[in-house]
Amino acid sequence: MIHEHPLAYVLGLQGIALLQGFIGEHDRDFIEARLAEIRELLDNEQLTQAVEVTPVSTVDGYRTWSATYDSPSNPVFEMDVPILKEILADVPAGMALDAACGTGRYAELLAGQGHRVIGVDSSPDMLERARKRLPDSEFREGTLHHLPVDEVDLILCGLALTHNPDLGPIFAEFARVLRPGGHLVVVDMHPDAILRGSIPTVRGPKGEPCRVVTYRHSMGDYLRASLSNGLTVRRCEELRSASMLEKTDSPGPWDVWPWSLAALAPEAAYAATGPQMVIWHFQADILHTM
Repeated sequence: MIHEHPLAYVLGLQGIALLQGFIGEHDRDFIEARLAEIRELLDNEQLTQAVEVTPVSTVDGYRTWSATYDSPSNPVFEMDVPILKEILADVPAGMALDAACGTGRYAELLAGQGHRVIGVDSSPDMLERARKRLPDSEFREGTLHHLPVDEVDLILCGLALTHNPDLGPIFAEFARVLRPGGHLVVVDMHPDAILRGSIPTVRGPKGEPCRVVTYRHSMGDYLRASLSNGLTVRRCEELRSASMLEKTDSPGPWDVWPWSLAALAPEAAYAATGPQMVIWHFQADILHTM
């Protein structure tokens, strides 16, 4: 179980902001404002009720989330497309794999760039939506550890690696599937965003609070997993949202945590906010064989 305490979260944001002030990133007025805000937060009785949250598998979590996954209100889906289009513009059209394809959002992008697309996902509910979205593409059930494909020119894997505890075996499978000189593009939640609680929220069958099991990998974890499997880094982008939250006085319902919690202390939250997503572009060595 995960013990999610609203006061602990907002104090954590304040702590990050104050540490930045300690090394000179903020002035005296900012620091004093944070300390005054902390005193107010400590007196806020609405922040005393913690929630016990159950981690659930991707299959169970995405079964629920698939119905609203492509909602326009999901801001993450607006951040990565410009960079992805830049990267894909330099990759010749060929056989492309959308690994952990979900509802087919990236598969649609790949098809639009002229690629022949195969999508793979472990969630039957997501695959059903992907097939309706792109009836002319092929979608197969499978996992990142055992991809049901042979050789492809390009792999695009989005927002999936954080749900796995060890990146090494997955990158080994990517290397097995990629043709020599092939390209791998990975979009993932940035480890800083995971630290700030950017983890999918779902409700269980009885309405109980659940989050899809998620792991925080360092940037070095991605490098070690890729380089040891014959993949060279071509590009790395860290994407940050620059929007400031509007201040509120209520923690809001659990379903919108941690965003509603951050709005209790928007200046501290803005200061504490780092990159939201990371995009990696790798290329398989020409002479690399598995």
